[in-house]
Amino acid sequence: MGSTVEREAEETVSGQGTWKHAAFHVATTIATPAAYAPLPFALASLGWPLGVSSLVSATLATWYSSILIASLWKWNGEKHLTYRHLAHSIFGFWGYWSVTLFQQVASLGNNIAIQIAAGSSLKAVYKYYHQDGRLTLQHFIIFFGIFELLLSQLPDIHSLRWVNALCTFSTIGFAGTTIGVIFYNGKKIDRTSISYSLQGSSASKAFKAFNALGTIAFSFGDAMLPEIQNTLREPAKKNMYKSISAAYGVIVLTYWQLAFSGYWAFGSEVQPYILASLSIPEWTVVMANLFAAFQISGCFQIYCRPTYDYFEERIGTKSNESSSKFPLRNHLARVSFTTIYMVLVTLIAAAMPFFGDFVSICGAIGFTPLDFVFPALAYLKVGSIAQSSKIDILMRPLNILIATWFSIVAILGCIGAIRFIVEDIKNYKFFHDM
Repeated sequence: MGSTVEREAEETVSGQGTWKHAAFHVATTIATPAAYAPLPFALASLGWPLGVSSLVSATLATWYSSILIASLWKWNGEKHLTYRHLAHSIFGFWGYWSVTLFQQVASLGNNIAIQIAAGSSLKAVYKYYHQDGRLTLQHFIIFFGIFELLLSQLPDIHSLRWVNALCTFSTIGFAGTTIGVIFYNGKKIDRTSISYSLQGSSASKAFKAFNALGTIAFSFGDAMLPEIQNTLREPAKKNMYKSISAAYGVIVLTYWQLAFSGYWAFGSEVQPYILASLSIPEWTVVMANLFAAFQISGCFQIYCRPTYDYFEERIGTKSNESSSKFPLRNHLARVSFTTIYMVLVTLIAAAMPFFGDFVSICGAIGFTPLDFVFPALAYLKVGSIAQSSKIDILMRPLNILIATWFSIVAILGCIGAIRFIVEDIKNYKFFHDM
């Protein structure tokens, strides 16, 4: 099943991108405002010692896991052009369908969270200029959905390279602006009023901690590495190593500073979406929201591509023969299923705009298996990096530890997220203007 589709795809796709293009794609999929804007809140739910150690260890673990996936892209002499086909080559039928399921959950959940974050940012900009305006969060979620539907007509990930280059610069702009405004706000606040103690009962603290673990996992979500690597020219493996390391350089410079400064400034009262905690100076908050909305638009496109590719494979519109014989049919089919997808995501985001809850459950069920557990298990089964038995002896227990611990994180994060979704549904009506 997987090999036939891969051969067809290999005939139609030749890598053209440089390592810089791939770095833009990786940075856009991981270092998005929707991912690291919740990090101060996650730290507030864990406290300084556990929060800092969780964030730093997650950074190192995902960088390492990404290198593992890049090394396995051509592990048996064949290119594995999608994540699910790589899983099929290693684990067979169950690997293919497990990764397909997790990837769809990650993509859908991530894009719902992105829709909510984009709508919140656009609404904040609107309210700055029209304080008494009648447009609600739902209006801006719909506006963003229409824009993403237009971008969805671009054919593949490589066609998004310049969009994602601008998105990467927007990531840096968002982080720099937000961190600066956080320090400005933090210095204006009476520091004696800031508390860093964990709030609530013992059960509440535990559920908040579980939820925070899912949020941190979400913030490093990148279930698209083989698809991105497929856009690269040879040597694809070496170029991918460079792009991953460059992207993680951006991540360290943005994630850690924003997470630590946000928690320092507002303590346990920090909001799930850090921009909601900022108030002055207003024009800089507007600028940060604009950077966020623009960057998120590129991230959304990267994550909807697995779903689009899956439907194109099923209806046979990806082959050269189909593209040349039935161009109009293929265009109509693409417009149809991208429209259905966008309507579904937009409807869910508008109906249940609980940003923090979707972030956590998406991280727990989607990204944790794909970005932490699967790479470690794949290496344990086939290996690829270690060139000596001494290195392999060290890497095997490390991979066992990563796979075991992050399986536990996935379970705990899912429990925490479901609990908070249930609580929010009790407290808010559907289509609530958050």
